[in-house]
Amino acid sequence: MSYQVFARKYRPKTFDDVLGQDHVVRTLRNAIAQKRLAHAYLFVGPRGTGKTSTARILAKALNCTAGPKADFDPDEDVCIEIAEGRSLDVLEIDGASNNGVEQVRDLRESVRFAPARGQFKIFYIDEVHMLSNAAFNALLKTLEEPPPHVKFIFATTEANKILPTILSRCQRFDLRPIPTETIAQHLLHIATEEGIALDETAAWAIAKGADGGMRDAQSMLDQLVSFCGDAINEANVLDVFGFTSREKVAALTQTLLARDNPAALSLIQKEAESGRELSQLLGELIGCLRALLVAKLDPSADGEGIPAQLWTALLEAAAEYAPDRILAAIDVFAETEGRMKWATNKRLHFELGVIKAIQSLGEVRITDVIKVLTRGADFLPTGALASAGQSQAAAPAPAAAIAPPTPPAVQQAPEPEPEPEPEPVPVVKQTAPEPVAAPAAPVAAKPRPTGGLSAFDSLIDAAPEVSEPPAPPEPPPWKNDKPAAEAKPPEPVPVVPSLEDAFHNDPLIQSALVKFEGKVLA
Repeated sequence: MSYQVFARKYRPKTFDDVLGQDHVVRTLRNAIAQKRLAHAYLFVGPRGTGKTSTARILAKALNCTAGPKADFDPDEDVCIEIAEGRSLDVLEIDGASNNGVEQVRDLRESVRFAPARGQFKIFYIDEVHMLSNAAFNALLKTLEEPPPHVKFIFATTEANKILPTILSRCQRFDLRPIPTETIAQHLLHIATEEGIALDETAAWAIAKGADGGMRDAQSMLDQLVSFCGDAINEANVLDVFGFTSREKVAALTQTLLARDNPAALSLIQKEAESGRELSQLLGELIGCLRALLVAKLDPSADGEGIPAQLWTALLEAAAEYAPDRILAAIDVFAETEGRMKWATNKRLHFELGVIKAIQSLGEVRITDVIKVLTRGADFLPTGALASAGQSQAAAPAPAAAIAPPTPPAVQQAPEPEPEPEPEPVPVVKQTAPEPVAAPAAPVAAKPRPTGGLSAFDSLIDAAPEVSEPPAPPEPPPWKNDKPAAEAKPPEPVPVVPSLEDAFHNDPLIQSALVKFEGKVLA
């Protein structure tokens, strides 16, 4: 039999073999047990997390003998045919090479036929996001209302490229990156099965480099067996894949926390000259700083794979820094990582990022000044604080008692006395009451007419002479010089009686009415 790589030889065969995806396995098991099977499933996740393996296991559970059942026998002939991809009832389609409308039409034609052996006809489309929009639209009606014997299983790494109309017709399962510890334990299990001496540190280094992908970790282990033989240690892993050891990462973090620029730059130079991947080193450094930040916020957190002795030394070195300082350093390195991704000279950007991070750790902020002042106030004796508080409380009293000197008051001119109201001008009626204009000169006495009633003559002699009312006095000169803002509102204008009222109230008329016992007709 030809050689099989570890990724194919140790592919999961049952639900129990799926690692790191407990939420997906539990849901599928319960759906099969309760007979609540959907007609379309969508598995989303990064590479090497078990999308295809989970789809094949689900197909085995549906088409196994006396199925559907979750606990099936993976060694029966039906399950072996599905695992090897030669089952007539389980069709695996590559979405990248069958992404046209014609292929979807062929699929719709084959949907109408009943399964040959199992209970369901299962269509598994890998990398379904590669289908064109026209192919998706051609599949919509069949996907929404397929025949009872048809099940669709889709897998993709980029769910954002799938039409929302397709997503709404599927049950979506998001497969997560597999934890580093789980990958390392599985690699040790494979090494035991294969008779390989694999160090735990080497297994951890492989799992760290795989970045959550089990298939990547198995391929790396296969490559290391070809390079090293039956004994693999951490140094072999670092040499083959260019990874940086945890000791080097811890040493770089130590120089960073000690704000030792020459030592940090020298370490980066040695790693670059030895052929290490600087982007990988930067990622490890960010991960170490993140672990320190989490440890400051949660003392029960572990060192994420860093040996206990190194982790204790790092915690002691980071004790003098507040969480915001470490967070600022992480921000600097995150920006550096973005620049290094497209830069040709990665070492230059890495060194600049280290220098900026050390400066951010040593700079003085306003929060530091406030903390120092607060600590200084804590060392003052209690009596001094009490006396200081009493003095501050008593200080405003004398200040309130002693009034500040007032500026000299501006001497204001005396207000003029109110002008006397002019008396009503008597009007002498000769023949008919007419309005009398104010004469410009004194009115001369009229000659007494000869003849007429003597009583009327006596009344005329008794009447007072009509003279012009005195002109109002001119305002003093200071009154006009007064600013408009300080001028007082004008005095109310006296109400001048009307001409009719002046005529009725005239003493001459009143005397005539009394003398002749008359009355005024309206």
